[in-house]
Amino acid sequence: MSTVTITEDNFEEEVTNSDLPVVVDLWAPWCGPCKALSPVLEKLADEFDGQIKVGKINIDDEPKLAQAFQARSIPMVIGMKGEDVQDVVMGFQGEPPLRELFDKLLAE
Repeated sequence: MSTVTITEDNFEEEVTNSDLPVVVDLWAPWCGPCKALSPVLEKLADEFDGQIKVGKINIDDEPKLAQAFQARSIPMVIGMKGEDVQDVVMGFQGEPPLRELFDKLLAE
């Protein structure tokens, strides 16, 4: 699998201190649109492997991280470089806005 599970314990290592830009997916097992989003993110994670890291945060398991990102609705996909949020895609809108997020992270 080309995604990593992000928790409060490994957030700093996987996101803040990552050498690569990170796309963070906030999701929950009960969220239908999150399930639809998952295969699209997997595809992009494979395609951008070695250039961008993709991490998933289960908001039910990691409520403090969900709160830190001010997640009011999911899915919520956040493009990050270090501690800086570069862009956010709310909801499941298909592949184009996600691809745009990945491209933007590489372009900057």
